[in-house]
Amino acid sequence: MRLMKVATCNLNQWAMEFDCNLKNIKESIVRAKEAGAVIRLGPELEITGYGCEDHFLELDTVSHAWDCLKDLLLGDWTDGILCSFGMPVIKGSERYNCQVICMNRKIIMIRAKMWLANDGNYRELRWFTAWKQKDQLEEFPLPSDISEALLQKTVPFGYGFMQFLDTAVAAEICEELFTPIPPHTELALNGVEVFMNASGSHHQLRKLDLRIHAFIGATHTRGGVYMYSNHQGCDGGRLYYDGCACVVVNGDVVAQGSQFSLKDVEVVIAQIDLDAVASLRGSISSFQEQASCKRSVSSVDVPYKLCRSFNLQMSLSAPLKQIKYHSPEEEIAFGPGCWLWDYLRRSGASGFLLPLSGGADSSSVAGIVGCMCQLVVKEIEKGDEQVKADAIRIGHYTNGQFPTDSREFAKRIFYTVFMGSENSSDATRARAKLLADEIGSWHLDVYIDSVVSAFLSLFQTLTGKCPRYKVDGGTNIENLGLQNIQARIRMVLAFMLASLLPWVHSKPGFYLVLGSSNVDEGLRGYLTKYDCSSADINPIGSISKQDLRIFLRWAAVHLGFSSLAEIEAAPPTAELEPIRSNYSQLDEVDMGMTYEELSAYGRLRKIFRCGPVSMFKNLCFGWGSKLSPSEVADKVKHFFKYYSINRHKMTVLTPSYHAESYSPEDNRFDLRQFLYNSRWPFQFRKIDELVSELSVDKDTSASNGVGIVAAGSADPKAGL
Repeated sequence: MRLMKVATCNLNQWAMEFDCNLKNIKESIVRAKEAGAVIRLGPELEITGYGCEDHFLELDTVSHAWDCLKDLLLGDWTDGILCSFGMPVIKGSERYNCQVICMNRKIIMIRAKMWLANDGNYRELRWFTAWKQKDQLEEFPLPSDISEALLQKTVPFGYGFMQFLDTAVAAEICEELFTPIPPHTELALNGVEVFMNASGSHHQLRKLDLRIHAFIGATHTRGGVYMYSNHQGCDGGRLYYDGCACVVVNGDVVAQGSQFSLKDVEVVIAQIDLDAVASLRGSISSFQEQASCKRSVSSVDVPYKLCRSFNLQMSLSAPLKQIKYHSPEEEIAFGPGCWLWDYLRRSGASGFLLPLSGGADSSSVAGIVGCMCQLVVKEIEKGDEQVKADAIRIGHYTNGQFPTDSREFAKRIFYTVFMGSENSSDATRARAKLLADEIGSWHLDVYIDSVVSAFLSLFQTLTGKCPRYKVDGGTNIENLGLQNIQARIRMVLAFMLASLLPWVHSKPGFYLVLGSSNVDEGLRGYLTKYDCSSADINPIGSISKQDLRIFLRWAAVHLGFSSLAEIEAAPPTAELEPIRSNYSQLDEVDMGMTYEELSAYGRLRKIFRCGPVSMFKNLCFGWGSKLSPSEVADKVKHFFKYYSINRHKMTVLTPSYHAESYSPEDNRFDLRQFLYNSRWPFQFRKIDELVSELSVDKDTSASNGVGIVAAGSADPKAGL
């Protein structure tokens, strides 16, 4: 038997915060050594943090990374353990995303990333060059200060593997696993038994199973040990990296870390027998045949042994009986909750302020903050000293006190404000108060009618006219203007309270204002520019209304906020127009489309890359059993009209937690123009031509109404 202990990590790194990152790296090495591991794998670009973005273009960033690596190599950190560190490296005129693999105070090789992530939230080609010389390793001259310190002039650089005396080990970096022909395919044929995947993979609802299946598939038919390491936490942007470090052996997950955690360092240990890999490969005839005619990959000889022989004191890691997957509602609670905690503790703020209307969206945000407070208290109970220290500092505890109750902690760090008007109902006001009591927030109940009246008086003085609501005989322009006044006053009041309430209560610092518009409303533009949807950050900005309603039902039971069930059951309304006996404002009526329809439009537009004509064709299949082609055409035109009219609003959306693949977030994820011809003359004419060609008889134009997949989709599960 060739027995080996390996360690892989979830690390909560912070982009450009080198002291923090180095501290976490060292802590992970200490824990790996204490467990007896001979390999320690860290996340992609762990020394700098993954989210440095254009800071990668600065020579300082690369220089500081080398300084940190030198610190690691001059100490005893790499003694007796193979360590893979992620950092940027400049070779010649090119900058590469690399894994620097070290052992016994020397650099064994530098593995440059060959296939860069360059879609969705990722822009690696903006900062890095893909390594293209795959036939041989090149000698890389180390920077002079590193060379002098390590007494090592050059190191093999590029694509290859390490041949130890008793096994072969190679790196595969994040995106490379998901390419059509991943490197591990030919590396396995070259005898590599241990694969180290350093990753920077963000959380997205319902995404983890795709990742886990990729690890399993990498070793199921060709054998091997697959180690996966990931970032975990908010490193300074909209993404939350969701950890889930794991080890897979011959297609079985034998060790799995947490997906959502407040821990800065988590080390996952597995004990494996490499003879199991050799045995599986030897039993597969096709593997033997393909290995006999493989393309040779360059290697570096390393004169060390990593394995131990048969030893009863070293038990093997058995396949997990069940891989841990969170439900979407749990993901909504824990992902944004952990993201908010990182943002709060690293921003210097003293807490959050939320305009709480008593509706589903703002109540979802309140529930997520309540969940965050519960997570903090639970981690303190488990003995996490870092979480405890951060909570004491943020909550301004003294005399040895610290949070022991989530509601008490919420009272210290969370303000909620019901900003009502004459258009607000008693029901929403009561629901907001009840939810605030359940969570424990410091709740204010204010009315803004006097401020609205002051604005209207000023307007009348300036123009001689006073606008009226539509239900009182006003025009659409008057009606919209009156709604916008209320919404924007709430935004101004929210930021004023966030700045001054800490002063009122003799607290230092400031509070972060939380937004609460969902992804569907952002896509449709169903929000006022610079209204109370404008905030510092928004934990639900890329979560759909349908998913939020599922979350509310779950949170009412599992988080103990029972009022959320009543909130979820209430029809969505902005409450910006007067309530009359024969009229109540409803969101879906105002928008001219349901939230379910909006979700379908969003997925087709972004995930399936559909313009108006393609969307019409797909929806004729998906909705044809209920709607005629003409009715589908009207709906598609209506959506694209308001999407394009309101696209400018998406350029100023509050920075949001990224959770949904059809997010319209303009600054990072969904890059499109914001000035459209909202009449879409060419596209709408094409739709009209198609409608005229189709029979109006639903029986001949409709499908069975089942979910369909748009042509060219990258997501085979995302039917309508």
